[in-house]
Amino acid sequence: MQVAALDLRPGYLVSYEGRMCTVMWWNILRNDRRLFVQMKIKDVQSGRVTELKEHGDTKYDVLDKEEVDLTHSYRDGQEEVFYRESGDEVRCPIAAAEDALQWPSDAYRGFFVNDALVAVFPPKHSVLTITETSPPIRGAGTGQKEAVLENGMKVKVGMLCDVGDKVRIDTETGEFKERIAK
Repeated sequence: MQVAALDLRPGYLVSYEGRMCTVMWWNILRNDRRLFVQMKIKDVQSGRVTELKEHGDTKYDVLDKEEVDLTHSYRDGQEEVFYRESGDEVRCPIAAAEDALQWPSDAYRGFFVNDALVAVFPPKHSVLTITETSPPIRGAGTGQKEAVLENGMKVKVGMLCDVGDKVRIDTETGEFKERIAK
């Protein structure tokens, strides 16, 4: 199905230069006479991210996809192994699941095209433990400080957070949302 760049949105699976890509980011730019669309697309096979600036009426092939809940099991060579709720095993290249697997979770979303797993996405939020940060500062207000999470990512967290605390992180933006009460 052909869709204009103006009608694309993040999460769409498109064909670009013969490669299967997901739209990661999308924005409209307007000036007096023209309308452009800025996009970041990610090749699902290689993991390569490409930034594009296209006219709003440029056409893209949007691929039909089926969205399924998956559970990650293990890595086998150059493939990641997942299981459907029905117990069926499915595999995909490491690059297709690499970004999702940095967020520990019980369930992931898998995109299937022609019965092949082509992309894996994490849940909207992930709960992680802080492994490294400065001591909590009581009465400091609403500021933020640096912290390292169990998956190795550095994020800004609230001033009351301490080592060992669990925090909810938005997986799309990597932003701190809240501290989980013990």
